Parts: sequence; C-alpha cells; structure tokens
Amino acid sequence: MSEHEAHPDEVGPDEVESERDYEYVPGGKRRKGRGGKGCLAVIVALAVLAGGFYFALTKGVSVLADQFQGPEDYPGPGTGKVEFAVNEGDTIAQMGRNLKDQGITKSVQAFIDAANGEPDSSGIQVGDYELQKEMKAADALDVLIDPDNLITFPTVTIPEGLRLTEIVSTLAKNTKFSEAQFDKALDQPAKLGLPDYAGGNAEGYLFPATYEIKPGMKPVAILKAMVTRWQQAADAAGLEEKAAALGHTPGELMIIASLIQAEGRGSDMPKISRVIYNRLDGPGDKGGTNGTLGIDAAIAYGLGLSPGSTELTPDQLAEDTPYNTRINAGLPPTPIEAAGDDAIAAAANPAEGGWYYYVTVDLSTGETKFYETYDGFLEGRDEYKAYCETSDRC
Repeated sequence: MSEHEAHPDEVGPDEVESERDYEYVPGGKRRKGRGGKGCLAVIVALAVLAGGFYFALTKGVSVLADQFQGPEDYPGPGTGKVEFAVNEGDTIAQMGRNLKDQGITKSVQAFIDAANGEPDSSGIQVGDYELQKEMKAADALDVLIDPDNLITFPTVTIPEGLRLTEIVSTLAKNTKFSEAQFDKALDQPAKLGLPDYAGGNAEGYLFPATYEIKPGMKPVAILKAMVTRWQQAADAAGLEEKAAALGHTPGELMIIASLIQAEGRGSDMPKISRVIYNRLDGPGDKGGTNGTLGIDAAIAYGLGLSPGSTELTPDQLAEDTPYNTRINAGLPPTPIEAAGDDAIAAAANPAEGGWYYYVTVDLSTGETKFYETYDGFLEGRDEYKAYCETSDRC
C-alpha cells in the first residue's frame, strides 16, 4: 500500500464535517447536532455584554448620585471635645484640611462648600476654638465664625525696649515659672530657634509683643514662641537681603535695630538709622566721629545700669567696656534691648541724608533734631540745656 492509498479506518476529507455534526449519546447511538455549542457561546457573549452594560450603568448612576449628593459630611452633632487652632494666614481650604486631619469634619470640600455659602466666613479670627469629633461641616463653621467662641488664655505683654533680664523677670511674674527656669531654657539656644548669628545669646531676639500662655507651655516653648515672632518681623523687613545690600550681616542689623529702639521713636527711627550707618560707613573721618557712635544707652547697658534712669557721669562715660560707644569705634558686640517692628524696619531701610548727629531737644514730646556738622550738634545741645532749665524731665 502506497502512502497515497487510504486506510480503511481513516476518515476522508468529505467526512470530517459530517463527523463533527454528530455527538455520541448513551447506548452507543449518534445523533445529528443542532449547533448547541455555537448557541451557548452567543448566549455567554450576550450575558457578558449585559453584565458590562449593567456595571457601567450602575457606576454612572453612582457617580451622578455622588455629584448630586455633594461631598462626604458627618450628620453631626459630634462627640467629645477637640481644641482646634486657626493660625495666622490660614485659608478656608487650609482650615478644611486641618479640620479633616483632626477628625472634626469628614471632608475638606464639605467645609469649603459650607464656607462659600456664609459671608461671615471671611472674618474667622486667629486663635483656638473648642469643637467636637465628627461634626457636620456647617456646624463647625458656625463655631468658627463667632469670635465669642475663641478660647482665651492668660497673656503676658513684653513692651519694646526691654533687656533680656527684664523680659525674664516679666515672664516669671506672669507665669508659674521662676527666673531660674527661664534662664535654664535660655541655655538651650538650639531649642529656641535662635539664628546662628545670634551667637547663642537671646538678647534682642525675644520679640516684644503680647503672648498667650497656653496650658502645657513650659519656658522653652514660651521663649521659642517669642523667637518665632521675631523671625516673622525679620522676614517682613527682609533682614537678610537688606543686610547684604547695606554691606553688613543680619546680626549687625539687629544690633543697629536695638540702638535705634533705645534712641528714637516714630518717624525719627529711619533718620537715626542713617546717622548710625553714616558714622559706621561714612567717608574720611566720618563727620568728625572717627567711627564712634556715641550712644549712651549702649554705655549704660555695658555698665549694667537701668536704661534712661539718669545722665551718665564723666567717670561712667570714660569706663572702658565693649559697649562704650564713645571710646570704641563700631558696633557693640550684641543688641542691647528688644527692638520692635519699626526699629527693625528702620535698621533695614535707613533714610537718605548726610546727618552725623542728633539731639532730642524736648523729652516730653520726643522732638529730635538732626545735624550734619558738629557745630550744628552744639546748637542742638544748647537747646536741650535750655529745655532742661524749665523741665523736671532732665
């Protein structure tokens, strides 16, 4: 038999399709198929399509429902107590994020939507409020827009111009902590956030302002809050950028700011600032001052005397300390007191002028006159002496 002869048991080409159309059934008989497998495939395909359509339909309905139902929100009224802080510069969106993070509201958008419908939301005040867990966003907003809901804490006010020792004394008198405890905190400058150029000395870097003393705050936290407030004032004045432009370090500008705070007030501060820069950086003999500042407040600081208590004696003026600005040219080694916003701004932005001298000719009003020459200064000094003859302020 050749390879092209058909085997008796083989199926010929014409029989293949016929064989596929039959299926075996019990009893050994065969019956003609009716395309059942093909129909089943069609049914399965239709079922899959129907299922996909159903899923897409229900998903779409769910999305539409979410859009119409709005963002997730708790039904309220809430449970427990939560202290919530509104910080300086917080936007409505930031408040919403903080509320959600603390578990007060369920979503940021719910709070934003509530605030968008409330005109008073733009007047939410900085401070602390008592809220609850799982509040309805609108209810949380109602608490925040009412300033009567602000939690109040004991406060301490630090006036401008205080020295570090005076600040510590004031804090000790108005808190439960002793001067020794504050001094110990001052020995940890890294924890206070002092800049490197402060040299670890907080003199001049505890900003004069009113501070809330919240429960749990200890000396380090209180002093750190004061340094943080100073940093805000320094940033607002562009301290580091202006120092570079003026050819000085930020630390030197803080020393200058403290001298301005001790010497002037109001609109005179930028002029006093210019006098200091002219004496430090002016040409030649620097107006006859040879680079000395002649600021008696610095001399008194170096001697440990109370500021402005009395005129210095000739012996005191002649005592050689690093803070004697009549003997030593240049700046004293540290700030001499706490400068406020105006003094820091004046140090960063001195007025334009050729003055090398100034005299406060009226202590009751603070009237100060500025001069470019020593002869002008002598005229001002005579005016001051005449004032003192009729005033008990001298």
